[in-house]
Amino acid sequence: MATYRNALPQLSGDLFLTDGGIETTLIFHDGLDLPYFAAFDLLKDDEGREALLRYFRTHASIATASDVGFIFESATWRASQDWGDKLGYSNSTLVEANRKAIELLTELRRELESERTPMVISGCVGPRGDGYNPALMMSADEAEHYHAAQVETFAETNADMVTAITMTYADEAIGITRAARTAGMPVVISFTVETDGRLPSGQDLGDAIASVDTATDQTPEYYMINCAHPTHFQHVLDGSKPWTRRIRGIRANASTMSHAELDEAEELDAGNPAELGAQYARLRDDFDHINVLGGCCGTDHRHIQEIAAACLSVSG
Repeated sequence: MATYRNALPQLSGDLFLTDGGIETTLIFHDGLDLPYFAAFDLLKDDEGREALLRYFRTHASIATASDVGFIFESATWRASQDWGDKLGYSNSTLVEANRKAIELLTELRRELESERTPMVISGCVGPRGDGYNPALMMSADEAEHYHAAQVETFAETNADMVTAITMTYADEAIGITRAARTAGMPVVISFTVETDGRLPSGQDLGDAIASVDTATDQTPEYYMINCAHPTHFQHVLDGSKPWTRRIRGIRANASTMSHAELDEAEELDAGNPAELGAQYARLRDDFDHINVLGGCCGTDHRHIQEIAAACLSVSG
């Protein structure tokens, strides 16, 4: 049985870190080949597994050094069937890859967790389509059916929760939420937004959160924002709105570029880690309920260190 499935420690409001931009780090810093941005494909051999262990250990060690909690987000953002098909995975080998991803994190939790640094394991679910462009839009029922297999696999492992990362429209988030509820898994929904603070589908962030909550009786434990720079969404956060209180986590991009610009970029834009840390601290100062902090595209351990230092300074 999972350690925290019935009582997620980050709901206490204490500061929790998570990792940075796993795919961009592995590609641009480690020089690894990730077809279709599929980090889970590294689990197929010992060399790839060691690369993932190094990556997660580096980030989790920032939490241990800072005496704060940590959330391991599994390397399975692309480990659903359509992407598995592109990579030559059968149903059974894809299930095994998802299991191995959680086993790797279980090993690291056993190694690194302490009483002062609780470590949560999250099974990461990514969008069926492109993470920037919702060209393929499913109904909530279709999304529930599509994502159920991956969510059910996580439910049979030591994963404590499921997190849907880079959701571009509400119906897919509703489907994943329903699949998680059926599987008995706590679920978190992370939406991405464009430079205007709206989802790539054009929907307002607040409307998207309200849509999921209404359709699922507020099943998500909380919401997050990822794959956008703070300057893209800070202007739409309004502390007087109930939906803003539902946002507990931020995984921002290092770059201020739009999704379209990032798609065209040939070099990694790592931005300014110290500046990003300061922006997180200002967000925490304005919205102290936001306590799960990590990074997305272009961020690495340097950004997480700066975020931790800046936000712990505010908390202190």
